[in-house]
Amino acid sequence: MALPVAKLGTLALRTLSKPIASRLKSQAAVHPKFRDFIISIAQINHRVTTKIQRRIYGHATNVEIRPLDEQKAVQAATDLIGEAFIFSVAVAALIFEVQRSARSEARKEEARRQELEELKQREDSLAKQLEDLKLKLSEIERLAKGRGLTGILNMKGVHGAEGGKAATPA
Repeated sequence: MALPVAKLGTLALRTLSKPIASRLKSQAAVHPKFRDFIISIAQINHRVTTKIQRRIYGHATNVEIRPLDEQKAVQAATDLIGEAFIFSVAVAALIFEVQRSARSEARKEEARRQELEELKQREDSLAKQLEDLKLKLSEIERLAKGRGLTGILNMKGVHGAEGGKAATPA
């Protein structure tokens, strides 16, 4: 029952992260100091991606890269923030799921280890019982050899005499 609830919880968290990311984007564009910071981040991102694209397509990389205008920079930065938030929520959900799965596997492994230990103890107990039975059988065989064939037949009477009843030899 815990597995479906956990999966539904992570799905709900991912679904809720999109409106939260939108709210972060709208607030980031309004706050003046943060707006300046995200504009600078967007400009750096623009320069890096433009240089990478130029290298990939074989264009000249020493040409000056024009900066984005302020509105496009804010839009690019807020999009980046929103995507980063959604990605971080997905990563957190993935880490949670992996840890939960690892704990579940550890519990299963512990149960298997305990079951194996119980089986080993049972095997040891049975081995000891088998050894005891072998000793008793060898003692019976020794006594039977000492008395001969009639000794085997009289053994029943000897054990009966030990129980308090009179033995009648055959």
